[in-house]
Amino acid sequence: MKLIKEIVSNSYEETKNLGWLLGRNAAPGDVVLLIGELGAGKTTFTQGVAEGMEVNEPVRSPTFVLVLQYQGRLLLNHIDLYRVGGLAEVLDMGLDEYLLSDGISIIEWANRASDAFPGSRLEITFEHVDENKRMLNFRGHGVRHCDLLRAII
Repeated sequence: MKLIKEIVSNSYEETKNLGWLLGRNAAPGDVVLLIGELGAGKTTFTQGVAEGMEVNEPVRSPTFVLVLQYQGRLLLNHIDLYRVGGLAEVLDMGLDEYLLSDGISIIEWANRASDAFPGSRLEITFEHVDENKRMLNFRGHGVRHCDLLRAII
C-alpha cells in the first residue's frame, strides 16, 4: 500500500505544526525519512514532532553526533546521516537497533543510505519554493505509515 500527498508550508510555524501532528499520532516503531537540502526544514519539522510527542527539552540537529535521543510519551531517535560515507557506515553505527526500538525514528538525509530502511515507512521530501515557503512531498509506504499520513493531512 502506498499513499502520496503534497503539502505547501508557507512558514517555519506551518512546517513545525505538520511535525507536531505527526508527533501526536506517532506510534512505536514508526520510521520517518526526511530528505532535502540544507535549510529546507528537516530539523524544524523534527522539533514539531518532538513537541507533539511531549518532549520537554530543546531538539537540535544531530549532525556531528549522528544520533540524539529524546524521551517524551515515546522515545524519539533523531538520526542525521549528513556526515556518513554510505550504507556500510550507516549499518556499522547500529541503525537497526534504533529502527527496531519501541520509539519512533526520524532520519535526516535518509537518501544517503536508502537501502537501509524497512519497506514500511513515511518519506518526506522538503523542497525550497522561496525564502519561507517549502513544498513537502509525503509518501506513506505500508498500512501503518499510510494511516499516519492520513492523520497528518
